[in-house]
Amino acid sequence: MNDNEVRFVDQTLRDGPQSLWAMRMSTPMMLAIAPVMDEVGYESVSLISGGMVSTCLYYFRENPFERARLVTKAMPNTPTSFGIRYPAIGQFNVVPESVRELWIRCWAGAGARSTGLNEFLGNYKEMSGLAEFSRRLGLKLGIPLVFAITPVHTDEWYTRKAAEIAQSLKPDNIWIKDSMGLLTPERTRTLVPAVLKGIGSIPLGFHSHCNTGLAPLCYLEAVRLGARAVHTCVPPLANGISVASALNMERNLSLLGYKPMVNRKALEAVSAHFMYAAKREGKPIGAPVEYDVSQAGRGMAGGVISNLKYYLEQRGLQDRWEEVVDDIQVMCKEWGYPPNVTPYSQIMSVQAVLNVSVGERYAVAPDETIRYLLGHFGKPPAPIDQNVLDKISSLPQGKRYLNWEQPQPSIEDLRKEMGKPGISDEELMLRLLYPGQHVDAGLSAGSIKDNYPRGDKPLLALITEMARKKDASFINVEKNGLSLTLRKLCGKAG
Repeated sequence: MNDNEVRFVDQTLRDGPQSLWAMRMSTPMMLAIAPVMDEVGYESVSLISGGMVSTCLYYFRENPFERARLVTKAMPNTPTSFGIRYPAIGQFNVVPESVRELWIRCWAGAGARSTGLNEFLGNYKEMSGLAEFSRRLGLKLGIPLVFAITPVHTDEWYTRKAAEIAQSLKPDNIWIKDSMGLLTPERTRTLVPAVLKGIGSIPLGFHSHCNTGLAPLCYLEAVRLGARAVHTCVPPLANGISVASALNMERNLSLLGYKPMVNRKALEAVSAHFMYAAKREGKPIGAPVEYDVSQAGRGMAGGVISNLKYYLEQRGLQDRWEEVVDDIQVMCKEWGYPPNVTPYSQIMSVQAVLNVSVGERYAVAPDETIRYLLGHFGKPPAPIDQNVLDKISSLPQGKRYLNWEQPQPSIEDLRKEMGKPGISDEELMLRLLYPGQHVDAGLSAGSIKDNYPRGDKPLLALITEMARKKDASFINVEKNGLSLTLRKLCGKAG
C-alpha cells in the first residue's frame, strides 16, 4: 500500500444502526443495496455483533446466520466481519471457552472473513487462544484499542497495551476505537504516536464517534500521524452519535492529498438508498452536532445513549435520564474504570436504572453486576471500591457467586445437556446464548425475503411500492417523453 492510500472500513450495517436506529435495520434493507456496496472498495464491512443477533431474532424474526450468508454472497469482493467480546458474548454473560470458539466457527462458516476480538478491560493476553483459533480458520484478525478518559488510561498505558496486543496476539490490524466520542484533536496528536510506538509495523485504523462534533477533525489528524484505515458510515447513518461520514471523509482526504481507496459514485448510491430507507421507515437521520463539553465527563458510547433512552422510555422513566447518567459516572470510578462500552455499558446502565428507581444504590443487583464486581469478567483497570464490593457480597446471590468458578464444558457436553443432540452448531449457539422462544421465532420464520426497494433508484422504488398497493388496478409513470404502464392481471402486476 502506498503511504498516501487510506482504506475504509464500513460501519453502515453495524455500528451506524446500533448508534442511531437502536439496531433496527432489516436484512432486506441491506440486501437491496449490497451489490452496490460491493463496488465501493471497502477494506471490510462490519456486519455482526451480539446486539445485531438479538435484533434479528427478537425484532425482525430473522435467522442471523441467513443474514450473514445472504449479505456475504451479495458482496463477493468485500470481506464481511463479525465481532466477539471477551469473555462475555450474546446476552452479556461470561461463557465457556468452547462457546466462544463455537461463535467464531459459526460466523466463519456463514461467510465472514475477518473478526474483531474485543477485550475492553486491557487483559489482552487472555485472548491469545482465541486469536490462534481464528487464524486456524483462515480469518483476518483485528483488535480494537478502546479509548477512555480516566486516571488509568494515559498515553503510556496505551503504548504498553498496544505492545501487549502486538506481541501476544499478532493481529493483522489494530485500531483506536473511540466509542464514546471523547477524543479531541489535541489528544489525538499524543494518542496516535503512543499507539504506533507500541504496535510497530502493524497497520493502524481509526474509529471515532461524533458525539462532540470533533470526530471528523480527529480522523484527519490520525491519518496525518500514520493511521491508514478509517471506520465510517454513509449518511444518514453517520454523524450524530455515530461515526464519521464516509462521503465527508473521502472528500477531505482527497483535498489534503491522500488517496481514499473508495469509489465515490458507489458511496453516493449507498447513501441515497439508506436515506430513502430512513424516510420510509421513519428512522432518525444523523446530523453534525454542536460541541458539548459535558460529553468528556459523561463518556457514553453512541449505542449506549440510544439504547438507554429507549430502555427508559419503555419503563416510563425518561424524565430521570440525568439521574441515571450521573449514577453511571459514579459507578465508573467504583467499578475500577471500565470503558463505558458493551458489555460494561449495558451492565452499568441497568444497575444505574435500578439504583435510581429503587432509591437505594445496590439494594438490588443483577447477576451480571455481581459477576463483574467479583472479577468474573477479568481484572478491571483499577481496583473495585471496597464498600461496593462489601455490599454486593452481602446480597443473597452475591454470596452464591463468591467462590464460584466458570465451568468449562465441551460443545458435546452442552449439546447433551440441552437435550437436542441433532441440532446444528448454529442453532446450538443461538440456544446457548438467547432465549428459546426468540430462537424458535427466528428460525421458524422462513427464508428472508430480498424485496426491499432500491432507494438509489427512485423511479424503480416508486414502481415497486405502487405495485404493492392492493387497491390499484394499473400504474402509469411518465417522464421525459417515456410512458410506462403496469396493469394488474389476476391480482398480480403484469
